Amino acid sequence: MAIPEPRPETRPETRTAEGRIIVKLDDLLYQRRMTLTELAERVDITLANLSILKTGKAKAIRFSTLESICQVLDCQPGDLLGFDTL
Repeated sequence: MAIPEPRPETRPETRTAEGRIIVKLDDLLYQRRMTLTELAERVDITLANLSILKTGKAKAIRFSTLESICQVLDCQPGDLLGFDTL
């Protein structure tokens, strides 16, 4: 059986067997008028690692990192990450 091509979306995603995790970091940064560089400095994470998360290429995220991002952006984890079934 052939694997179907993913639907084109503007948000980055990480594909899992059950569905897709959607990273909404771009939306939150835009709403907060904050750059990725500024967030990286405030969260104390490298710009490269934050960029990997933003583009949906991250395979995992530590709860401590997620907590720090949510504190700086004044959001809930669900505001940052979403799930879309296949």
